[in-house]
Amino acid sequence: MKSNIRALYFLPYVLWILLFVVVPILLIIYYSFFNIEGTFSFENYEKFFTPVYLKMALSSFWYAFLITAFSLLIAYPTALLLTKTKHKQLWLLLIILPMWINLLLKAYAFLGIFGTYGIANHFLELIGVGAKQILFTDFSFVFVSVYIFVPFMILPIFNALEKLNPTLVDAAKDLGASPWITFRRVIFPLTLDGVKSGCQAVFIPALSLFMITRLIAGNRVITLGTAIEQHFLVTQNWGMGATIAVFLILAMVIIMFLTGNRK
Repeated sequence: MKSNIRALYFLPYVLWILLFVVVPILLIIYYSFFNIEGTFSFENYEKFFTPVYLKMALSSFWYAFLITAFSLLIAYPTALLLTKTKHKQLWLLLIILPMWINLLLKAYAFLGIFGTYGIANHFLELIGVGAKQILFTDFSFVFVSVYIFVPFMILPIFNALEKLNPTLVDAAKDLGASPWITFRRVIFPLTLDGVKSGCQAVFIPALSLFMITRLIAGNRVITLGTAIEQHFLVTQNWGMGATIAVFLILAMVIIMFLTGNRK
């Protein structure tokens, strides 16, 4: 009887996964075998392994790596500081709040901040550097992406640090370990699962960015996400767009496997 009830509760979850995960992936794989004329062929897969698309894939991985690395460099010290503050829940809420704002609104806000007459250029003029072309550059793209994704890195690391047994840190100090040795040999290894989860939460969506590349980078940064959008909405070559999406899904699965907890 209990097993039947459990199966009944499990049914909506299975239906959800089938309808909104498995079926869309199967449709993407199906469309990837049709060229722009609607003929079944392997043309799209052959085209993907040309220098143009391979360079695009390498560029996507490089920018995703940069965004993830900078997010981690900001997030870990921030999470560590949060665990030591008095009103940690309040500070955590302030970090989470920007996540509730629409991504498009945040992107348009940075158009004003990094624009020719924006706050950033006013500050550069104030300190004597002079106005610079900040918008539509690699810097602006990475900066805005890190700003958007850094809360997703902070949360899992903060949770891992909160679960850390403080007696282990005290024991390391009692044995004469310096703060750096304590961090390197005790704190960081024991919170590595949080770091892996944060890297997953940042690297995977950063790999498929397309809207920020248009608004902030001015199409100077081309990623796989941008190419998928172009093929589906502009060139109407759904087959090629689906093929790129297949390789993007494969890359995401590999990343999840490499950063997953295999205990």
